[in-house]
Amino acid sequence: MFTTGISCFVMTVRILTGVEMMEENEEQSHGQQADLSLKKGNYEEEEEEEEEGSFRLHVVTWNVATADPPDDVTSLLHLNSPKSPDLYVIGLQEVYSGPLRFVSDTVFDDRWSRLFMSTLASRKYIKVSSIRLQGLLLLFFSKLEHVPFIRDIQATYTRTGIFGYWGNKGGVSIRLSFYGHTLCFLNCHLAAHMKYASERVDEFEYIMDTQTFECKKAPTIVDHRLVFWFGDLNFRIEDHGMHFVRSCINDQKYNLLWSKDQLTIMKKKEQILQEFDEGPLDFQPTYKFDLNSDTYDSRLYRTWFGFNGKKRKPAWTDRILWRLRPKASFPDEQDGNGAGLDVKQLKQLEEDEEYPLKIRQDSYTSIMEYSISDHKPVVGIFTLELRKMYTTPLVRLQPEGDWSADIDSMVLYSPLQPFPSSTWDWIGLYEVGFTSVSDYITYTWVKDDEVAFNEEVIQVYVGKEEIPVRGAECVLCYYSNTLQCIIGISEPFKVHESKVAIEEGFVHEQINGLDKTTASEALWN
Repeated sequence: MFTTGISCFVMTVRILTGVEMMEENEEQSHGQQADLSLKKGNYEEEEEEEEEGSFRLHVVTWNVATADPPDDVTSLLHLNSPKSPDLYVIGLQEVYSGPLRFVSDTVFDDRWSRLFMSTLASRKYIKVSSIRLQGLLLLFFSKLEHVPFIRDIQATYTRTGIFGYWGNKGGVSIRLSFYGHTLCFLNCHLAAHMKYASERVDEFEYIMDTQTFECKKAPTIVDHRLVFWFGDLNFRIEDHGMHFVRSCINDQKYNLLWSKDQLTIMKKKEQILQEFDEGPLDFQPTYKFDLNSDTYDSRLYRTWFGFNGKKRKPAWTDRILWRLRPKASFPDEQDGNGAGLDVKQLKQLEEDEEYPLKIRQDSYTSIMEYSISDHKPVVGIFTLELRKMYTTPLVRLQPEGDWSADIDSMVLYSPLQPFPSSTWDWIGLYEVGFTSVSDYITYTWVKDDEVAFNEEVIQVYVGKEEIPVRGAECVLCYYSNTLQCIIGISEPFKVHESKVAIEEGFVHEQINGLDKTTASEALWN
């Protein structure tokens, strides 16, 4: 069982002719149509100026050991940092997945997702995608300004626990195109215990080989321009005894332990691991701690026959690595004319030259203040420098005239570039500060309610019954079913409070209740 982060409840949307409204607002419509066309021209003029971009990426991995989330994740997300990330990627392992909780989490967002969504929404981030496989959870957040340029989103999973049929171990991934560059994020929880280092590598190779995507440009993980691999990878520190390991940690001489780190050892043997980079382990091992403390494992374990078992030796089980796709190069014997390269290699070579992508790790550390788990979270902060393959959204849209629940309203949208439209495309009305694609107030099917002005500007009608009575600061988003993403977002605009509701004596609390009643009726009718 798994869930993805894009889901929609089906609501009844009234289809309107809009004739009366068009007659009253015809002059205004033509003015806004011209304005929309003018803005389309402005996008094209600005395109050259905005091609180069630098983006900050914040990656978190944390084995939460079935614990409920803490009250505050400010430190985990570096919310007080002067530099705010453009993207957050959060990978959790061992999220509680008891039968009752897991069933509810498949219908509603789990507690961890809700915490991150509510925390980041006020800072103008939305959850773009998520995927869960039992205790494995992967969340991808973006600043709202980048959302129309995040496309071709897909998520998948691989089980590796108990003969490959159980999802307590495995990998979940999200792949996407960011300004045209293909990125993939892989969150893994691999086999435990000291003696299973080779099995961990086998599981990783199996995940890499079996995960595929419906994308011609990047059908497998290694085809992506940039891959991030993170999670509870469970590699341990070999040979050194408990006393030596803890002494090195206490003296902050972590480098004395690096050579016996199993992942470091296995990288020397396995080609697939050599393709991944990792920053220096200049932080203390993140496993295993007593709960609610910063003390390494001090408990006595009982074996089957009543003897005391060994305490767990500290280890860097929680890691963040990345792989920048190797640059395609001409064979030496071909004198640089491209002969001998297949079509795919030639395209990659052209992309590498025309649209360079560079990555720099700015920080790699653990966050020691959290003690709800026997693992400490690990955070990696990266800067991506890239040349954008496109700088204009696929669709430009805006509200026409004043909006309130007293009158039918209209959306104007204009395709800025060709895209695969569908009868399942829809335009959603969202309150500013919304948390995810599915957190809309209402939506309308584009093809059902559209009336074409001309080839450049199209009108879509929204019935007044679907507009919030209490009013709000809102945005409009165009969702492409084929691309599985938002491809256009309007500027924020004001939906006015219903004058009719106020005249009929509704106070603010009653107006809010009326909104909830209206939404409920739309859902069940």
